[in-house]
Amino acid sequence: MVVPGRGAAVEDKRRLIRDAAVRAFAVKGYDACRVSDIAAEAGVAYGLVYHYYGSKEAVLETIFRETWQAMLDAIDAVEALGEPAPEQLRKVTAIVLRTWRDEPDLVRVLVREVTRTPHLQREIGEIEHAFAALERIMARGRAEGSFRADLDPRLAAWMLYGALEEILTGWVMGQLPDSDEDVAAAEQAVAQAFARGFAAA
Repeated sequence: MVVPGRGAAVEDKRRLIRDAAVRAFAVKGYDACRVSDIAAEAGVAYGLVYHYYGSKEAVLETIFRETWQAMLDAIDAVEALGEPAPEQLRKVTAIVLRTWRDEPDLVRVLVREVTRTPHLQREIGEIEHAFAALERIMARGRAEGSFRADLDPRLAAWMLYGALEEILTGWVMGQLPDSDEDVAAAEQAVAQAFARGFAAA
């Protein structure tokens, strides 16, 4: 017998625990955080975290996987509009950098833990898919004449990703100002620098 709404209730509980883990990891760090800390943050029984995720590591992996998939979906949506590559580059830049304004705890967890958990990077195919999407945007710009004919799309995609990651890291580490105005200025600076730097002569 299928209980109406049971699937939604399960997903809501998983989301509650996931979001609580983001907050707990952001404050304490993954290594220092215990499952009991996640449970307390979520306001649920200790055993419920294990029931829905099995381990602390599984929660972290879910955070990575779901975040990268959401990012990939957003980039795919930008591509689907079929706008010129410079505009696609601008929109992708805005999507990534505005994550700090909208979900700073999530960005803290991603920036701090991804470098210390390399096996997660190998397991999550969404990262490679995201790079492929950026590469397609660069290739589109070259094909349509917006970007230089000698542009290497793969290298350009890595350059853009590196710039965005370093800005996010600067905000997480408190080394860059991060007001809403600063985020907007960073969006504009990155988009203009790359669009102009890659522009066809």
